[in-house]
Amino acid sequence: MDLKVVFKSMKYRNYRLFYIGQGISLTGTWMQLIALSWLVYRMTNSALLLGLVGFAGQIPTFLLAPIAGVIADRYNRRRILIITQTLAMIQAFILTGLVLSGNIAVWHIVVLSAILGLVNSFDIPVRHSFVVEMIDNRQDLGNAIALNSSLFNAARLIGPSIAGILIAVVGEGACFLINAISYIAVLVTLTAIRVTPRKVTIQHKRISQELKEGFVYAFNFAPIKTILFMLALVSLMGVPYQILMPVFVRDIFHRGPETLGFLMAVSGAGALAGAIYLAARNSVVGLTKIIAFSSGIFGIGVMLFGVSTKILFSMPLIFIVGFAMMVQMAASNTILQSVVEEDKRGRVMSLYTMAFMGTVPLGSLMAGGLADKIGAPYTLLIGGACCVIGAFLFASKIQALRKKIRPVYIKKGIIPEVAEGIEAASGLKGLSA
Repeated sequence: MDLKVVFKSMKYRNYRLFYIGQGISLTGTWMQLIALSWLVYRMTNSALLLGLVGFAGQIPTFLLAPIAGVIADRYNRRRILIITQTLAMIQAFILTGLVLSGNIAVWHIVVLSAILGLVNSFDIPVRHSFVVEMIDNRQDLGNAIALNSSLFNAARLIGPSIAGILIAVVGEGACFLINAISYIAVLVTLTAIRVTPRKVTIQHKRISQELKEGFVYAFNFAPIKTILFMLALVSLMGVPYQILMPVFVRDIFHRGPETLGFLMAVSGAGALAGAIYLAARNSVVGLTKIIAFSSGIFGIGVMLFGVSTKILFSMPLIFIVGFAMMVQMAASNTILQSVVEEDKRGRVMSLYTMAFMGTVPLGSLMAGGLADKIGAPYTLLIGGACCVIGAFLFASKIQALRKKIRPVYIKKGIIPEVAEGIEAASGLKGLSA
């Protein structure tokens, strides 16, 4: 593997700063996520309440991400991120104070999760859109997105491992405190970033009109629409396996919080491997096939994890699940960012956020309720099977999607126009996109 290819986006100063700040902050974020799920299950012994907390933390993303997309297209994205990261830091400090003082209650957790979800509904689509402003050469965009994913999952590898140990030794409050402090790093680096201001056309339209334009644009272009639907299906039916992890760890594997942290770290290691795999690719060509294949592998992995009762068997399965989920998500992100028109980027990335993260709260609530009724294993069997069916349906549309994606790639210079004639002559045209 050529490391120069893997890390080629690091040649951009702004991207390096962004990467460092996000890396520190995301490690704290993962520590808080693990500590929060363990705290809720310890306090309530309820899979349904685990799902409710997940729902409260993520439903704002589903409801508000489209508005955030309009704002991302209208205003300075770096300044928006400074505001959202500051608000997230305040939320983490409040949570820390309640836990360390011994005054925490479940309703506090639900309300604070909803507040953080409100902040994230603006932060996530803006952050995805901002990456493009730091990359001068659009051919490096896929690499930058994959490296962002590797960063997220390196944090997912480190954060839960530290959290599991800290929870067992000193309790959940330490994890919340470290997360609150970690936001300082991202605020410092965001302040140091200098990007050329985007040319933003003064808008005299209503937000509702711009929302409609974004939806019409996305759902009238088959590649964007199909990728968004596939993301939504996987997030709704498969990704909620994460919310049920405490149930498997305590009730099926009969282990403690350190095992929860370890399993999440293994999942993060798989996702990190998936992100590095995509970062090592030199081209966006072939990503539609990768989306279909990874979605199917993800579904099968979730199903097998659901029926496993042995921790040694579950570890490699959760690695595969993490790998496939990350490849599917990052490949989808890369195609969307590559084909979208610049003046609609924020709105399309808000729809991406809705599909990938906004549907998770609905899935979490549904998975928590089902797990209380039929058990966590059967819940994951149903969810994984739906992902496999979706992968087959997506695969059946690949050829049609490629015909629409290729002209956009050629127009933007992502792939050279001369390649069209070479591939047609050699009979390889069907392998692209």
